[in-house]
Amino acid sequence: MKPIDLFYQGEGVGQMQHLEIDTTETFASLKQQLVARHEMADEDAYLFVEDADDPLDPAQRLGDVATVKGLKVHLHRCRHIEVTVSFNGQTVERRFAPSATIRRVKRWAAERKFNMPPDDASDHSLQVSGTHNQPADSVHIGTLTNGKVCGLAFDLVPDPRVQG
Repeated sequence: MKPIDLFYQGEGVGQMQHLEIDTTETFASLKQQLVARHEMADEDAYLFVEDADDPLDPAQRLGDVATVKGLKVHLHRCRHIEVTVSFNGQTVERRFAPSATIRRVKRWAAERKFNMPPDDASDHSLQVSGTHNQPADSVHIGTLTNGKVCGLAFDLVPDPRVQG
């Protein structure tokens, strides 16, 4: 069969990585390859599709899940990441899979919990609490943890305004 483009992030792998892999491979086989390639997690790690809440079935084949654009996955020892987001004196909490993107977490917090209109939410970013780190929207939140602490805290901050 024709190989697919597989993009992945994971515990200890912050930048998106790429592999070409056969669609007949199972997710168990993929997980073994990623563990060996990066020494990033042990055999008890979970493999998730980007923004999916549940881990993948190890017996399932990549071709059953992949699209014509390929597949984005995340490998992590944490089943969930406990996320808190603070804004304007309020704090909200929710558990996300490590494969959740910053975009998804921001949308949940800004639009659903803090009731911002989408236009206002687009003028804000998630910033890791206590830092100036504002991860890109496409970053999987699991890349921001070490697998020992399954939690993250963010502040929802306004984007800098350019005065012209």
